[in-house]
Amino acid sequence: MGNRVRAAGERRRTRPAVIGAVVAVVVGAGGVGAYALIGGGGQEGTRTTTAREDVRTGPLSAAEVTAAAERFLTAWEAGQVSEAAAATDDPAAATALLTAYAKEAGVRDVTLTPGTAAGADVPFTLKGTVSYKEIAKPLTYRGALTVVRRAGDGEPLVGWRPEVVHPDLRDGDRLVTGEAGTPPVKALDRDGGELTTKTYPSLGSVLDGLRAKYGEKAGGEAGVELRIVRGKASEKAKLSDKTLLELSEGTPGTVPTTLDPSLQAAAEAQVAQKKRASVVVLRPSTGEILAVANSSHGFNTAFQGSLAPGSTMKVITASMLIEKGLASMDEQHPCPKYFSYGGWKFQNLDKFQIKDGTFRASFARSCNTAFISQAPELKDDDLTKHTQQVFGLGMNDWQVGVPTFDGSVPVQKDAPMGASLIGQGGVRMNPLNMASVSATVKAGVFHQPYLVSPEVDGRELATASRTLSPGTLAQLRELMSYTATSGTAAEAMAQVSGDRGAKTGSAEVDGQKKPNGWFTAYRGDLAAAGVVQEGGHGGSTAGPIVAALLKNGG
Repeated sequence: MGNRVRAAGERRRTRPAVIGAVVAVVVGAGGVGAYALIGGGGQEGTRTTTAREDVRTGPLSAAEVTAAAERFLTAWEAGQVSEAAAATDDPAAATALLTAYAKEAGVRDVTLTPGTAAGADVPFTLKGTVSYKEIAKPLTYRGALTVVRRAGDGEPLVGWRPEVVHPDLRDGDRLVTGEAGTPPVKALDRDGGELTTKTYPSLGSVLDGLRAKYGEKAGGEAGVELRIVRGKASEKAKLSDKTLLELSEGTPGTVPTTLDPSLQAAAEAQVAQKKRASVVVLRPSTGEILAVANSSHGFNTAFQGSLAPGSTMKVITASMLIEKGLASMDEQHPCPKYFSYGGWKFQNLDKFQIKDGTFRASFARSCNTAFISQAPELKDDDLTKHTQQVFGLGMNDWQVGVPTFDGSVPVQKDAPMGASLIGQGGVRMNPLNMASVSATVKAGVFHQPYLVSPEVDGRELATASRTLSPGTLAQLRELMSYTATSGTAAEAMAQVSGDRGAKTGSAEVDGQKKPNGWFTAYRGDLAAAGVVQEGGHGGSTAGPIVAALLKNGG
């Protein structure tokens, strides 16, 4: 399950080590970088004499953090833009955004209350009034800033970034108050009930996306709002404009969705039990999205995340190996402790091996080397083409109804290509993508997931160019079924009955103490996938979330 990959002779930051069902790596005798330190012993808040002048170095002291934060917040509260900007490490950018905050956003009477600092990070609460013509409403939100040392002289200053002004701002975004260019929408679940963030906290970004796409078409009229207007960088990241405060109500148009109210409520409850958890539930026979939830209510990781999927990728890889005659369910298949390819030495979790085992056993136990051992028989673009042609992923052509990331399996060579076979390397997915993988296995054909029926606006859904052969599909279903009953997914799926299949996964991420836990599965006409970032192994983290939704989803 977990995946560790490291290239011999390279430092860890360039080849992250990944243990578990993905790749371990033995490091050769690489060189160690040496850095010359000039001056004193790095004591907190000290000054080190250089040839130029006194330069502050070392970790920031609590006094330095407090003083820098207070200087900035006090000037901002007083409307002294120049002074506030001078208290940051990018006065020009700070001046532009703080000026617009008063003029374009119309925020007046600002009160800023700092909280308790955590290291160099200082939280604060902002209270103010948003005014437009004769309309005014109170505004309150929590923000945060980070104090850094300025390059050159080490002066403690606020590290400038748009999020200092509002946590949802990104580079190039603007805060604007006025008549909204896009009318609001009233999103409905599949039973006709209204979808709101009060009932379903996860749906904030989804509702923003629905408004951005359908607001002009749904027949509503715009009101007056404080909103974030996205810049080029945010648009590239598929972030929608966001309403922060409604000063006067518009008349919403109506947009029907495919979300199931009971499943959506259950998904919200499941992810709330974990930090940084995301899940998606689909109907394999149609592609309808029945639920989407994230425990963090900002960025929609479930639809737009770009994460290494770990061993859940082995569902796709297994189908390719079977199709190419490089593996067969009940035939013997190598699963050694180690396998070297492209200069990297890969291993299994706890260096296990399966002697004289079958491909069924290797899939169920998530044996990395069983997959990596076939890399010499593959072309560099085989996995990329197979993923696109059969599973409809990596083409950037899905028309879901809201912004999504549609998966990526880039063409790679040597060791990174081998790592891609087990969901590492350059492979990137999210729960929507991996739920679609299980849905494709269950249905036997790719149905592009969608949140809004194409009948609403006549858009064309993406398609795959081919399907798996009946024999390959039968073996793949049996492999997933066996994993759900006797493999790494058995514990999570123990209470899920009927026609079911599953695959676990975990993916190591450089800088994280624990891997991201993944789980993808199907039961009847439901398919789901989830990830718990920094959660650990997928079977015990994302597995219970997915299994609970499949069990209770009818």
